[in-house]
Amino acid sequence: MSKRDFYEILAVSRTATEAEMKASFRKLAMQCHPDRNPGDAAAEARFKELNEAYQCLSDPQKRSAYDRFGHAAFENGGAGGGGMGDGFANSMADIFDDLFGDMMGRGRRQSNGRERGNDLRYNMEIDLEEAFNGKAATVKVPTALSCEACSGTGAKPGSKPKTCATCQGQGRVRAQQGFFAIERTCPTCQGRGQTIDNPCPVCSGAGRITKDRSLSVNIPAGVEDGTRIRLAGEGEAGLRGGPSGDLYIFLSVRPHAFYQRDGADLYCRVPISMVQATLGGEFGVHTLDGSESKVRVPEGTQSGKQFKVKGKGMPVLRSRDVGDLYIQAVVETPQNLTKRQRELLAEFETESTAKTHPESAGFFAKMRDVFGNLSGA
Repeated sequence: MSKRDFYEILAVSRTATEAEMKASFRKLAMQCHPDRNPGDAAAEARFKELNEAYQCLSDPQKRSAYDRFGHAAFENGGAGGGGMGDGFANSMADIFDDLFGDMMGRGRRQSNGRERGNDLRYNMEIDLEEAFNGKAATVKVPTALSCEACSGTGAKPGSKPKTCATCQGQGRVRAQQGFFAIERTCPTCQGRGQTIDNPCPVCSGAGRITKDRSLSVNIPAGVEDGTRIRLAGEGEAGLRGGPSGDLYIFLSVRPHAFYQRDGADLYCRVPISMVQATLGGEFGVHTLDGSESKVRVPEGTQSGKQFKVKGKGMPVLRSRDVGDLYIQAVVETPQNLTKRQRELLAEFETESTAKTHPESAGFFAKMRDVFGNLSGA
């Protein structure tokens, strides 16, 4: 069976540059790599075919011979035949590092075995007043700290971790499989690059212990529900002296008894009497800055009327801007009337005209016109 054309296998033209061939090879090799297609014989054969084609065309001398003589250039010991050499194996290893390093879970650790600690999350509830003014708070966080007994190395005091004899401190071992090399996590040190013969009795070789820690955090004025505050380096301590992770504080603001928040603006509903809404007047509202704002009610105010108090909302985070306060008037219908009050209201209703209640008068007049015409009245 005749061999396929190497350029056809790599899906490139005969004038393709080295970079174009490498890019095409990376893409195709990713699709049919044996680690991604376990037990698939066709994919394995395709992968070997790709490697053979790339081995030839990536070498300028071999490519020149192939362009002149085709596959015959490498038959019967022809030019470019024989083994591939260490140089090509090394270049292939570099390519597979890029292609499959993340897929195979070989996240690189530092050669000294150190690992960065995990990030931590702390949930904190605050009042709306605290979000308005800001506050300095102290949080108590259970976290893994560097072991003082072994200074975070994980080794018993007086001893030190040793360089792994299997991987020579690299954390990875290379295995030659045919004409390409694959690197895997060292089974002896689990990728740390070091081994500990005498583990620390305090931390059992982990290099860290779990303790409660008190931290101070500054909550700026204007924070909103869901705001995240990052404390760099205050997370979990790293393994064997590695850098610490970060602590993230997530804020949630408790509902307020009177105010509702929308961004930097505040909203509230204030009940006013029927008489106050009719004749006009004034009422005071306590604001979050500790002052009282006076709101003037004009004569004939209807329920639902909204009043704006400028600059009495929430401060905008990391800004000098301040939101506004919006007050909605709710006209309260009187209840539990005395006999005299009923008489006065009845007398008032008798004296009322369409001008006294223009909205209701207009509404019912329009209803009579519409439904009266429909009924034929």
